[in-house]
Amino acid sequence: MSLENIVEPIAIEIHDLWFSYGRQNVLEDVNLLIRRNEFLAVIGPNGGGKTTLVRLILGILRPDRGVVRVFDEAPEKMARHMGYVPQNTHFSKEFPISVLDVALMGRLGRVGRAWRYSPADRRMAEKALDRVGMLSYRDAPINNLSGGQRQRVFIARALITEPGILFMDEPTASVDTEWQANIYTLLKELNDSVTIVVVSHDIGILSSNVKSVVCVNRTVFYHDSAEITTEMLEKMYQCPVELIAHGLPHRVLGRHG
Repeated sequence: MSLENIVEPIAIEIHDLWFSYGRQNVLEDVNLLIRRNEFLAVIGPNGGGKTTLVRLILGILRPDRGVVRVFDEAPEKMARHMGYVPQNTHFSKEFPISVLDVALMGRLGRVGRAWRYSPADRRMAEKALDRVGMLSYRDAPINNLSGGQRQRVFIARALITEPGILFMDEPTASVDTEWQANIYTLLKELNDSVTIVVVSHDIGILSSNVKSVVCVNRTVFYHDSAEITTEMLEKMYQCPVELIAHGLPHRVLGRHG
């Protein structure tokens, strides 16, 4: 299915979703609509279900109950239209692979049974690497790069899939301050044609870049605004929260009954 033929204004639709690991409920009664070309931040405490929610949308996990639709299809049918940049970008040191090879992995689902990359695939990989400032490293072993450089390469790998939705897990976790700003500049450019979903704890950066926020802590609270308020955080963390200053981390206050 080509994205050009999809007129559905909703990118992601979730109804009455429940998911558990064994007997432990991780997500309960989740309902969410994400429109096309949204730039969404997903925030919440560790263990609150953020990563699980993303994996359900990607089709890696299946809900115990409820419905997940991506461009009005089951997630597994739309996998080729979703790009994902993980937080962990490490390869085994015993696995020699170049920067260009990592970027080309984004074409694996499209190269057919022969598993051979075409000249067009390689041009796309080089274009994606150039876009993230890593083309000059195309022949370098991926494990010789810094954490921030590897992050750029994985963004290129996601871009080469020509995604309709791009998921990023803690995109600035291992990136220097200068490239943090560059990443969000790039994401804003992509957002003209791509739905962006960012999972992050960096509230200061998120509030000045995204369009809307989803708070995840077993259930989901959607906020159609980039402003992250004290009330939002208290509902999410279920305890008093103090925002120290705009652009700085919040502080969760002492436990209470």
